[in-house]
Amino acid sequence: MPLRVELKPFERIIIGQSVITNSDTRTTFLIDGNAPILREKDILTSETANTPAKRIYLCVQMMYLEDDIPNYQDLYLGFIKELIEAVPSFREQIEVASNLILSGNLYKALRELRTLIKREEELLR
Repeated sequence: MPLRVELKPFERIIIGQSVITNSDTRTTFLIDGNAPILREKDILTSETANTPAKRIYLCVQMMYLEDDIPNYQDLYLGFIKELIEAVPSFREQIEVASNLILSGNLYKALRELRTLIKREEELLR
């Protein structure tokens, strides 16, 4: 079943290795296939990954977009160690995300990490 995506004017989306920018009107299209897909609102850059949870998210995002878990594994482990030492109560959610990564469900791991980023933001207020 294809994925239905609706983009706002000038919204961007990553499909595989390509960044697609919408024109000046709302657009809806269907995507069939197995390429990694991320909407603009779900994309972090190295500049915006300025907290421990966001650095973990960026690392998993790269695993997902490049379909390359081993290349980022050591970096990921270092980031989660740093975060769990700083905030032990995040351990359970990190374990959920890690298990999703191990089972190849990287997009679901990103969703789990987005909730972790929200928890982190609440702590930093």
